Amino acid sequence: MAEKGPQERKDSPSVPWRDTIRFIGQLTHDLRNDLNAIELQSAYIDELEKHEELKSEVKRLREMVGRLASTLQRLSRAVGAVNPNLIPYQAVDFVEDLRKKIEHDFPKESTEISWDIQLGDAMLNVDPQFFEEAFTELFANAFRHNRGKGPVLAKAKIENDRFLFSLHEPKAHFELPTKNWGREPLRKITQRHYGLGLNRVRAIVEAHGGELHAQYHPNVSALITTLTLPVSGESSEEA
Repeated sequence: MAEKGPQERKDSPSVPWRDTIRFIGQLTHDLRNDLNAIELQSAYIDELEKHEELKSEVKRLREMVGRLASTLQRLSRAVGAVNPNLIPYQAVDFVEDLRKKIEHDFPKESTEISWDIQLGDAMLNVDPQFFEEAFTELFANAFRHNRGKGPVLAKAKIENDRFLFSLHEPKAHFELPTKNWGREPLRKITQRHYGLGLNRVRAIVEAHGGELHAQYHPNVSALITTLTLPVSGESSEEA
């Protein structure tokens, strides 16, 4: 009888997600402390050394340490608690500010986004920093993962007293299940990406009283991610 593979063993440990988060947080904290010590030591060596070639290598070392520290910082933030500080934010203003950020962060890809905004004077209650983080992650995924030919379509409207945002990603083929979209952290891991982005987006959206869903539509060859959020009871004139 063939030996069972690692995924088939019945004695594989089942670790609660909260314990995984605590482990990641402690690990990144410890590693960042070590990286900070390396950075300080490198800065000291740079001050002592007068040889230009060696100074150049020390500079490269510090840049490498900085990139790794940034990766750990993003990882720690990706599993951090979401405790939003809600403030009134006119929906059309939020989307306009989002467009500016996407254009800044993705200057090349943003030219291939088609925006369809129909929001009127609806108001939202959101934490702008968290909400911007969630939307930026959605766009980053759209640009990164097997994008097909054609523009990315971003739609925002008010429907049944809810803010509805949908992102249409062109994809000729798509076979991943979407039933638990954003609820399977660490499922897909690649270099410098650890399968935490969508889980983070879902956590942020749900902390705002919203919902996140995705479905592939073969008739239009597009993966459509939908985010909904309650609108505020007050209009922009009342705010």
